[in-house]
Amino acid sequence: MTLNGDAVRALREAQKLSLRKLACLTGRHRSHLSRIERGLAGASSETEERIARALGVPEAAITHKETT
Repeated sequence: MTLNGDAVRALREAQKLSLRKLACLTGRHRSHLSRIERGLAGASSETEERIARALGVPEAAITHKETT
């Protein structure tokens, strides 16, 4: 599974959360979250879990299966 940055951004914006607030909720740096949303950086499984928890959604809502 890989993190879907577009889904993270859409959910964050729908909840009217700033990147700064999401960073506070996840314990991750704002610039790293920005890169994740733009598809420029990956995320560890722990970070995926923290983002999902902060957004109040299951991890499946922010990930997609890797295709080989």
